[in-house]
This record gives sequence, C-alpha cells and structure tokens, in this order.
Amino acid sequence: MTTRLELGGQGLTSLSGISLPATLEYLDLYDNRLTSVPDELWSLSGLRVLNLATNRLTSVSSAIGALRNLHTLDLGHNELSTLPDELGELSGLTEYLYVSDNRLTEFPAALCSLGRLKYLGCTDNRIPTLPEDLSGLASLREFRLYGNGLTGIPESMGTLSALRELHLRKNLLTSLPSSIGDLSELRQLDLRENRLTSLPESITRLSKLDKLDLRWNKELREPPWLADFEARGCMVLR
Repeated sequence: MTTRLELGGQGLTSLSGISLPATLEYLDLYDNRLTSVPDELWSLSGLRVLNLATNRLTSVSSAIGALRNLHTLDLGHNELSTLPDELGELSGLTEYLYVSDNRLTEFPAALCSLGRLKYLGCTDNRIPTLPEDLSGLASLREFRLYGNGLTGIPESMGTLSALRELHLRKNLLTSLPSSIGDLSELRQLDLRENRLTSLPESITRLSKLDKLDLRWNKELREPPWLADFEARGCMVLR
C-alpha cells in the first residue's frame, strides 16, 4: 500500500513539526507558502511522486539527486532561477517533470540526461535558447516550451523519435529546422504566436500529424501543401 501525505492548500510556511515517514512514496505540498523544505525530505529514498508546485521556492537542493525512485516531479509555479545538475541523476524519472512558470533563464542541460522521461513542461520561463544536443530525451512524448522567448530550435529536436506533441506557442521563432520532419510519431505541432515567415517542406513527412496550429504568425507565407494536409484529415489552424 502506497504511503501518502497530502498537504496541499494548507497555507504552510514551513514543515516544522510535520513528520515525514521514511516509507513515504507520495508527497503533495502543492499550493502552500513554502520558501524552503527541510533536508530530511531529500533522504526519502522511496519517494515516487513529489509535488512542490505553487509555493515560493527560490532554490532546490542538489541532494534531490538521491531520489532515484522518483517518477513524477512538479516544481512549477515557484521562483526558481536555476535547477541543480543533480536532476539529471534521477534515473527513475519516467512520467512527468514540470518546471513551468519559474524564473529560469536557460534550459538546464542536465535534463537532457533523462532518457526515460515521457513528459517535460518547461513553459513560461525566460529561456531564449535550447541545448544543441537534445537527443538524450529519447523517450519524450510531450514537450511543452511555450512562452519562453525562444529564438531558435536546434536540429537535434528531430532526434526525439517518440515525440507526439510539441508545443512552441508564444516564442520568437522565425524558422524551424528541417529535422522537424523526422518526428515520425508527432500528432500535434503548436506554433502559434511566433514570427515564422516560412515552414520547412519536411513537415509534409509527418504522416501522423492531426493538428497543426499556425495562428498569429503575421508574416507567414503559407505553402501550397497545407491543402494536402487538410485533405488527409489534419486540422490546420491559420
């Protein structure tokens, strides 16, 4: 039986006086007022789900790397400007990592070591560029990067062969790499609110794409093959 502790929305400013059982597997501290958490938390080696979202955290201890059984981690909606490299040591992180709505100014390269991760949400930060090599995120199915001010996408994005959803809304993209056409499992491609002027023809190779959102790209020259996409059943939003 999973050992759970659910303390969401309690207005907590600290965990002083709260017992954290050594057998804990699920810890929910969502929507409190925490500015830090005790070191004791990082010794909970059996922890599988950790939700620290919507607090006031400004840092995360490097000791988080000890939580090797963690498969779901939510750090969203805090005040984090950096993340520890030790996040890349979380080999059990397979399901979900959410670091959206923080103050990150660069994409933590350590995240590219999470080769079993399926979902990565890194939206609404201040990240203008991505690491050149994203290939380590080999199992990723959903990648959310909207609202960052991204100015470019590396060619290595095309190596993420398991990717089904790529969300790039509200950035500063003027073009996409031709490798985008290598994402053979892609179903949804959200390109809204960018500065695209053209699309790579390689997109025509995305045979499983069922939604392509191009709205609010004012300078975009629509290629003639968009009509073929629609004819085969892909929803194209202009």
